[in-house]
Amino acid sequence: MSSTSPALRLTHTLVEALEDKKGEDILVLDISRLSPIADYFVLVSGHSDRMLDTLVEAAREKAQAQWGVTGRIEGTARSGWVLVDFGDVILHAFAPDVRAYYDLEGLWSEARVVLHIQ
Repeated sequence: MSSTSPALRLTHTLVEALEDKKGEDILVLDISRLSPIADYFVLVSGHSDRMLDTLVEAAREKAQAQWGVTGRIEGTARSGWVLVDFGDVILHAFAPDVRAYYDLEGLWSEARVVLHIQ
């Protein structure tokens, strides 16, 4: 795993945390060739405000414990979309209806799908 980029290792850490907390429809997109803003997007759905808060908290705690980063939060669970900016990795935690409305998967359809757990 030493040849794996730090951003990809952080992405794996986030996915593990999201899976542990029963995040739904986890999708990792490699956007590194498409945009300078980040290397990876991690998308996850949760069916309640409490679930979204739990997913974000678990991801931040695991990232802090393993990599010393917590990320900057934008949005709220109540709005249905919480973004956590870890620098090269951006986590998007959505309520399903908000995820469908903003359709990041469609917007970033040219991105390479690294992982999709339904």
